Amino acid sequence: MQFIAFAAVETSNDRPLSKDKQVFLGARSETMDKDHICLIKIIPEMERQRLDKALTQLIAQEVLVLSRVRVQGLIAEGMVSFAGKPVYDVNRKVKSGEVYKLQIPPPEVATPQAQIIPLKIIYEDKDLLVIDKPAGMVVHPAPGNRDKTLVNALLAHCKDSLSGIGGVMRPGIVHRLDKDTSGLMVVAKNDKAHQALTAQFSDRSLNRTYQAIVWGSPKVLKSSIDAPIGRHPRDRKKMAVTGRGKPALTHYRVLEDFKNVTLMECKLATGRTHQIRVHFAHMKHPLVGDPAYGKKKNSQSDKMITELQTFPRQALHAVKLEFIHPTSGKTMRFASELPKDVEKLLKKLRKMNS
Repeated sequence: MQFIAFAAVETSNDRPLSKDKQVFLGARSETMDKDHICLIKIIPEMERQRLDKALTQLIAQEVLVLSRVRVQGLIAEGMVSFAGKPVYDVNRKVKSGEVYKLQIPPPEVATPQAQIIPLKIIYEDKDLLVIDKPAGMVVHPAPGNRDKTLVNALLAHCKDSLSGIGGVMRPGIVHRLDKDTSGLMVVAKNDKAHQALTAQFSDRSLNRTYQAIVWGSPKVLKSSIDAPIGRHPRDRKKMAVTGRGKPALTHYRVLEDFKNVTLMECKLATGRTHQIRVHFAHMKHPLVGDPAYGKKKNSQSDKMITELQTFPRQALHAVKLEFIHPTSGKTMRFASELPKDVEKLLKKLRKMNS
């Protein structure tokens, strides 16, 4: 184990560390192949703060960067102690002068295996990369999709450049796209970038713009859908607009109206699971091709209607992405063209309406 002192070198029982255990930040191991012990003294400014918030902020003032979610995980695992006893309550109110011992285990070996899978990389530097995810690619391994995911591909592409984000040696997925949603995603390559981009995601300064083809013609050409989203009361695999859900806000405007269907631009102000799909289904304008929230097929003989009903996935694409670079501070803007399947459908719609 290696000891790192923050703000003071007292141990949790107020006895100073022996000199052989006083290893300060400048001597910190970069390999992180052993547990690290941090002694964190609560400063007056942190009085009455939540334990997880105080620890995250104090650590961030030094050279270690841990996300708040990571700190919460360490607390839950019994890795944080006070006066020699583990503390499991993230909501505990800290007091000035208290010294907490934080044990940081080395990053675990990732369960997903690296797989060489082609990626469409729009931009990459030492901190992050922006990819254009194709429809059909799952972001994280999950039951039924254990491999050939974006994570598997990133493990192969990034190799040793990845840091122990979330305690696991895997790419830092900041936000996700559903399997059959295509478009732009930003991925963090180190803890500092992950923390900064996650903060932007939380404070809504990371901007995402989508285009979607929905059934019908909204009466209002430009508006917002402000409706909370939570688990569906009967089908736990689905989401729904529900009074018990979390706040969800989607801004939209009509780009092209084809009578039976409409091309929409959507901007997310929040990041709920299936948000665009759920919101438009709630508005009675579900996405074309959506297997979970879409319109039921009927027996109409119209060729175009049949083609719309048999579109093989939700017609949703992340076309724009904007965020502040975590290192340079520059505004980064990226755009993606509509994929061939969506563009082909739009061409037929335009031809039909010409």
